[in-house]
Amino acid sequence: MTRWVALLRGVNVGGVRVGMADLRRVVAGLGHEDVKTYLQSGNVVFGSGTRDADALARGIETALAELGAAVPVLVRSGREMAALAGGNPYAAGEDDPTKLHVTFLATAPAVPAVAGLTVPGGENVAFTVTGREVFLHYPDGGYGRSKFTNNYLEKRLGVVATTRNWRSVRALADLAA
Repeated sequence: MTRWVALLRGVNVGGVRVGMADLRRVVAGLGHEDVKTYLQSGNVVFGSGTRDADALARGIETALAELGAAVPVLVRSGREMAALAGGNPYAAGEDDPTKLHVTFLATAPAVPAVAGLTVPGGENVAFTVTGREVFLHYPDGGYGRSKFTNNYLEKRLGVVATTRNWRSVRALADLAA
């Protein structure tokens, strides 16, 4: 049984509303076990014998769409989450976890898109694109005041994305361990 983390894009933050009890019921209804949600923003941890992350994401997306919640779902294994939680290039130098975020990408972006990615003028944001994730550091302020956001990254990288703060990433890694 593999532990998985499903991250729903844009849930309960101004768009689609999905109750966490409903999300747990949907995921459990797909045959997954030990289903737990974290916060109200579309994070669900579960166990499954299925070993294909894309198939898991499609299954959850389809089941949610049948409930009227058409949202992208990105899935990472517990092992991948542990590696992310232990591999943030900015964590050691930043005492304030509110200044750290991770953007999860549906697929690895094209090399030219990554090479052309720049921070909007006047902003102090550090970023590192590693495979299907972007580690973000906002040393002068929070994510909420920046233009270097999930939507910006989706547009510039050409892939579906969803962003989580550092506390959520660590908590999800712990739940999936």
